[in-house]
Amino acid sequence: MKHKWTLPVCALILALVLSACIPRTAVGITDARINGNGELVLVYSDGREQNLGNVVGNDGAAGPKGDDGNVVITDSGNSISAASAQGLRSAVSIVCNFKTTVRQGGGWRPGYGSTTTKEYSSAGSGVIYRLDQAAGDAFIITNYHVVYDADSDTENGISDDIRVYLYGSEIQEKAIPATYVGGSSYYDIAVLRVEDSALLQSADVCAAYVADSDDVIVGDLAIAIGNAQGYGISASSGVVSVDSEYITMTAADGRSEVSFRVLRVDTAVNSGNSGGGLYDGRGRLIGIVNAKIVDDGVENIGYAIPSNVAVAIAENIIDYCFGTDVEQVQRALLGITVTTADSRAVYDETTGRIRIEETVSVYEVAENSLAQGILEAGDVLISATVGDRTVAITRQYHVTDMMLTVRPGDTVILKVLRQGTEQTLEITVTEECLTAY
Repeated sequence: MKHKWTLPVCALILALVLSACIPRTAVGITDARINGNGELVLVYSDGREQNLGNVVGNDGAAGPKGDDGNVVITDSGNSISAASAQGLRSAVSIVCNFKTTVRQGGGWRPGYGSTTTKEYSSAGSGVIYRLDQAAGDAFIITNYHVVYDADSDTENGISDDIRVYLYGSEIQEKAIPATYVGGSSYYDIAVLRVEDSALLQSADVCAAYVADSDDVIVGDLAIAIGNAQGYGISASSGVVSVDSEYITMTAADGRSEVSFRVLRVDTAVNSGNSGGGLYDGRGRLIGIVNAKIVDDGVENIGYAIPSNVAVAIAENIIDYCFGTDVEQVQRALLGITVTTADSRAVYDETTGRIRIEETVSVYEVAENSLAQGILEAGDVLISATVGDRTVAITRQYHVTDMMLTVRPGDTVILKVLRQGTEQTLEITVTEECLTAY
């Protein structure tokens, strides 16, 4: 049995939501297809069919899109159903098989006792992030703790026998082999690779449509889709309870301590949901589920890594690890510590939405860092630009999130307020400032 990794937090237990079940050989849903009207139809083992509404256009492209390029959910009866249908097309369940060597008798003295090999499996979830359907290739985002086990006989603790299953095809005969590209215990994100899969080529699947998680606010719909309890892919819905906070817990290795920035939701998540998608009311990915609080007095406090962080980590892994010997995230460090000088809630009467805005300033500049001689303690950070993307710095996490996306040779253009005067400063990222996470 695979252990859950837990850490007491405020007299509660914060647990990585991982299961240890092998997928069943039969499930209630026997087929999932897109009909000629672009509607997702589920077929159950008793012959029943369920139409979940329009998820794709008649040309096979994912649903109609608005002016912003995002998919517009057009289902007129149940928006949760239609949003779930969109998410289900990018969802996968994941089974990882492990082996560990167990010594019996004689302690660990050479020549004494005997060894046996124990085989076990764990189940989790994932999200199709990039898809080349014609080639049957895909990159899949999941949690690092889904594919890692400290007791594994593999050199890096990662399962060397990973299988993914598409929604509606969660039977042994339709297992798709996947390989590990890279990951980060620190961020609890890993990327898997599927290549030349005939099942992917013929299935009604799509890559997830990723929302800007900075736009997520308290009260927004949050739909979790994943392999809860290892019983097969399912959906649950709730709302975003907190749009950004930090949790500290024991890492996948069972020893070190890590802190994650997360969304808090009241959506029901359970063992096996780890690595699965959290979607908004339009079926767009807003997070990757990774933890929950487990306690008799607590119900439905779950957590998800925001999509902006998860995608930035995934892109980093693909850039640095795919096709190389590197297996860890490479993050650029400016060498500054930032602090929140002020924080307030701002209500927009036009949209009826409320969000938190912070004044972020430089607390300290490290010696011999990229920022030394450029930034100063007390500088108020206004915005950061890399390439053609500019981010207004209205939350402290904007700075660290931005640095996940930069690469050596990029120039970070910072607008700061120094002693009442606005200044524009430039910092060029170098190889030397990269740190493995």
